[in-house]
Amino acid sequence: MRNSVSWWLVLGFLFVVAILGIIIPTGLGEQDYSNISPGDTAWMLTATGLVLLMTPGLALFYGGMAQSRNIISTMLQSYIAMGIVSILWVVVGFSIAFGESIGPKGFGLFGNPLTFFMFRGVGGGTHPDFAPTFPFIVFAMFQLKFAIITPALITGSFAGRVRFRAYMLFMVLFVVFIYAPLAHWTWHPNGFLRNWGVLDFAGGTVVHMSAGFAALAGAIFLGRRKDANKEIRPANIPFILLGAGMLWFGWFGFNAGSALAANAVAAKALLNTNTASAAAMLTWIFYDAAKGKKPSAVGAAVGLVVGLVAITPAAGFVSVGASVFIGVAAAMISNYAITLRTKSRLDDTLDVFPAHGMGGITGMILTAVFAENVGLIHGETTTFLYHLLALVIVGGFTFGGSLLMYKITDMLVPLRVSPHGEKIGLDISQHDESYDFVYKK
Repeated sequence: MRNSVSWWLVLGFLFVVAILGIIIPTGLGEQDYSNISPGDTAWMLTATGLVLLMTPGLALFYGGMAQSRNIISTMLQSYIAMGIVSILWVVVGFSIAFGESIGPKGFGLFGNPLTFFMFRGVGGGTHPDFAPTFPFIVFAMFQLKFAIITPALITGSFAGRVRFRAYMLFMVLFVVFIYAPLAHWTWHPNGFLRNWGVLDFAGGTVVHMSAGFAALAGAIFLGRRKDANKEIRPANIPFILLGAGMLWFGWFGFNAGSALAANAVAAKALLNTNTASAAAMLTWIFYDAAKGKKPSAVGAAVGLVVGLVAITPAAGFVSVGASVFIGVAAAMISNYAITLRTKSRLDDTLDVFPAHGMGGITGMILTAVFAENVGLIHGETTTFLYHLLALVIVGGFTFGGSLLMYKITDMLVPLRVSPHGEKIGLDISQHDESYDFVYKK
C-alpha cells in the first residue's frame, strides 16, 4: 500500500508540472535572430543528438557487464535518466546551472531557479553568453544531454543492489544540488572555477569527476554485494562492444559540440577525441598483455572509454600529440586503479571510480599541463595550481554532497534492496522482467 501511495504522489507531481507548463507564460520577450548561423545551428542540433545517443550506449555498456539477472535493471537505470532529467531540466535544472548567478561577482555559486523556470525565456533567438550564433534553446537541450548521462554513469557503482524508486529520488537530488551548481561554477561566466581559469572543455570535471566521486560514495554507502567475493563474468560481451562503439560515436558530439560552433576548434576537439581514445584502447590491451593477461574485448572497450573520459576536459585546448599522451597515461592509471580496487573491500561493481573518476582526474590535471599558451609545459603555473585546488574542491563537494544525498534518500526510501531481492536479481524483484526468460528460453 505504501509503495502505491508513493507512486501516486510522483504521478501527481508530474501532473502539476504539466499544468504549470500550460499556465506559466513563456516570457520570451525580444528575441535576436540576426546572428543565427545556419551552419552552427545545424552542427549543434547534430551534436545534441549525438550526445543523447551516448546514454543508450552506456546502458548497453553497463548492461553487458552486469550479471544476467540484473541486465534489464542496469540498462533501465540509464534509460530512466532520459525521462526524469529531461523534465527536471525544463522545470528548474537548467536555471540552476545557467540562470542569473547568485553569489559575489566572479564567484557565482548557483543560478537563480526562477530565471529560466519552466524554460521561461529560453527561445529560438541567440544568447550573448551561451549561444551567440545559434538558438538558445538548442544550447539548453545540448546541456541537458550532459545532465542526463552524469547520474546514469553513477549507476555502475551500485549495480545489482539498489532499489529503483530510491535511485530515481537520488537522481533528482544529485542533479539539483550537485550537478547543476557544479556546472554553474565551471561554465557560467560568473562561476568561480571559470573565473579562476579552470579549463573544462566538455565536462571532465562537471560530468566525469562528479560521477566518479558520487559513484565512490555510493559504493561505500550501499556496501558490498552478497556475492562480491565470487568471480562474476560479464553477461553479454557483444553488448559491451556495441555500447562502447555508440559511446565513441556519440562522444564526437560531446566534445566537438562543446566548441559551440562549426569551426576549427570543433575539428580539433574531434581529432583529439578520436586519437586519445585509440591510444587508450591500445595501451589497455598492451598493458594487460605485458602483465601476462590475454588481450580481451572487455579490456579494449573499457580502455577506449577511459581515453574518451580523459580527453574530455582537454579536447579543444591541446595538440594531437598531447592527446596521445593523455590517452596512454589515463589508460595505465585507470588500469592500475582497477587492480587496486579488486584488492580492496570496496565494491564499485563496474569500476566507475577507477574509470571515470580517475580518468577525469587524470584528464583535468593533464589539461593544465598541456593546454596551449597557459599549460605547465609552457612555463605557466597559475592554471596548474588552480586545477589542483579545483580538484580538491570538486572532489570534496561531490563526494561529501553525494553521501548526504544518499543519506537523505535512504531516510525517505530504503536505498538497498532486500537480501532476497538481491539474490533473485533486480530484473525480477524491481521490474518483474527477466532477460533469461525472454532471450534464453
